[in-house]
Amino acid sequence: MKDNTVILHTAALALLPLQLLFSVFLLLRGHDEPGGGFIAGLVGAGAVVLYLFAHGVDATRRIMRFDPRDLLGIGLFLGTVSAFPALLRGEPFLSAQWWIFDLAGTEIKLSTVLVFDIGVYFAVVGTILTVVVSLTEAEE
Repeated sequence: MKDNTVILHTAALALLPLQLLFSVFLLLRGHDEPGGGFIAGLVGAGAVVLYLFAHGVDATRRIMRFDPRDLLGIGLFLGTVSAFPALLRGEPFLSAQWWIFDLAGTEIKLSTVLVFDIGVYFAVVGTILTVVVSLTEAEE
């Protein structure tokens, strides 16, 4: 990774937060329009992979502050947990459940669909980063 240019280093630093922010936008937008957990996870993982290619595994592990396999586990857990509220209410497995909260005059809607999408997001990011980081470490 030492052969990279200054342009790649600078671009990776500038694009990382923008790509991560865009991935969150895609995640939250995905319920009504194109997007969702899978494509948002691909964009988020792509941001970290670009940083990895520019700065190496050690620098990437420092900015991640966690093991990608933990993200994969959290994603699988959230995806599984999102299925049970429907069963508790006597509805079919994975039926969408909505909760509406009034917070200081602002209506906030939460759903099991969002929990499932967040789980997919974490699972995709965790899977891709686990594979790419492992391959990069094996290469070094």
